[in-house]
Amino acid sequence: MTGYVRRGEWLETRPSFGLSFIPGKLAERLRRNGEWIERGGAARLRVFPAEPYGFEPEWADLEVLYEDDFCLVVNKPAFVPVHPPREGEGGSLANLVAGYYEATGQRVRVRHIHRLDAETTGAVLYAKNEWAQLSLDEQMRSKTVRRQYAAIVRGVPEPESGTIDAPIGRDRHHGGRRRVSPSGKRAVTHYETAEKRETVPASLVRLRLDTGRTHQIRVHLQHIGHPLIGDLLYGGDSHPLIDRQALHGERLEFLHPFDREPVSVTAPWPSDMIRLAESFPRTDPPQSDGTDPAAPGWEAR
Repeated sequence: MTGYVRRGEWLETRPSFGLSFIPGKLAERLRRNGEWIERGGAARLRVFPAEPYGFEPEWADLEVLYEDDFCLVVNKPAFVPVHPPREGEGGSLANLVAGYYEATGQRVRVRHIHRLDAETTGAVLYAKNEWAQLSLDEQMRSKTVRRQYAAIVRGVPEPESGTIDAPIGRDRHHGGRRRVSPSGKRAVTHYETAEKRETVPASLVRLRLDTGRTHQIRVHLQHIGHPLIGDLLYGGDSHPLIDRQALHGERLEFLHPFDREPVSVTAPWPSDMIRLAESFPRTDPPQSDGTDPAAPGWEAR
């Protein structure tokens, strides 16, 4: 990241560089509070104030995939919720991120931009200041943030690629479930079958979301008859190599809040999904470019 210098809580840059992307709401407040100063062809903005974490810090291993003054992307482990179910409780990714900030001497509020189910692994994006939060929240609304998921599903989808446009609502017969419902909220999932094992049968499917409904991928895959392996809540089969649904957020793309340059972050597959993929016998030939889709398994590309 170039174009500015950080000096403690302040950002220094030329007014002509990057400041056109600052959210208007934040710009107005900084000017009103005397926290935007222009002098001698340079601008100083107080955009990195020390803040409370907002969650009790907990220290544990946390894989950081990307970080700068504006953004943090971490690889969420399985069975860790993005935030606590109730205020004051711990054991969440928010607590781990707060612990990471504390351990690295950063006074930054924990601001998640999107969520993953507790059992789902993969990249989760955090904003490290108000500028980043306002920018990334708007990108989520305008669908500029792109999220790609890898899923191992039962069977081979037909057609092998397409779009699932089916509204999702609560299942009145099961409090923790969602279902496709005409009265639900619109949900759109794009999918493509990357590899298939017809003798199992099972497939590696990659998916992108236009919306972010609770359990969206799980509900939509069940809806087309190809539930996630391990997803017992939505009709998937249990498997001895994985004790959760085989779903991983493997890629995250967004525009950087400061200069709108594209950022792409890839999250390595977790070991349980690699083991599961490697357990399926290969039935399809190597691809036309000479790569072997089964070596090792169906790892992220």
